Amino acid sequence: MPLSEHEQRMLEQMERALYAEDPKFASALEGSGLRTYTRRRVYLAVAGFLVGIGLLMGGMIAQQPWISVVGFLVMLGCAVLAVAGWRRAAKPGAATGHSQPGAAGRGRGGQPRRKMMDRIEERWQRRRDEQGR
Repeated sequence: MPLSEHEQRMLEQMERALYAEDPKFASALEGSGLRTYTRRRVYLAVAGFLVGIGLLMGGMIAQQPWISVVGFLVMLGCAVLAVAGWRRAAKPGAATGHSQPGAAGRGRGGQPRRKMMDRIEERWQRRRDEQGR
């Protein structure tokens, strides 16, 4: 869920206050820590997927279907983690929260997505109000 404009401004104010108070700590946090953490998580999920393949094959060879089922479940869980982590990871050249306001939220025709979300929220609120009466 994207942050509202008010929340983005509050976050930027907190970041500026952190830089003013302790620039060394802020610069240590700024790096690619989240990206590195997410990448590491994806790599572990891939390794787990390979372990799941090994369990699946080992269960087939040993003629123990429960081992194969466990291997399949491990593969499935690791695949879900890898895909979720891959989508969440910020690309090196991608826009972050420090970019120009509205630049990351542009739709097809150059219209900000926020306007569309505002319209959807207004419609939702109207429906809730009408149902409540």
